[in-house]
Amino acid sequence: MFGLGASELLVILAIVVVLFGARRLPELGSGVGKAIKNFKAGMSGQDEIDVTPRKPDDPAGRGGPTA
Repeated sequence: MFGLGASELLVILAIVVVLFGARRLPELGSGVGKAIKNFKAGMSGQDEIDVTPRKPDDPAGRGGPTA
């Protein structure tokens, strides 16, 4: 894994515990997991549902300004 051995990973973990404290580690892990999930969802190309109200004269139903 990136050329890091067990001793290097333990040193990195110790530094993280000292910087953030043991109580915040679950919050950090959860935040990183959510960030990765959102990044993957954004990269997959699935667009969110457009909730913009349609204009009566807009045949495409997009409701946004036309260029």
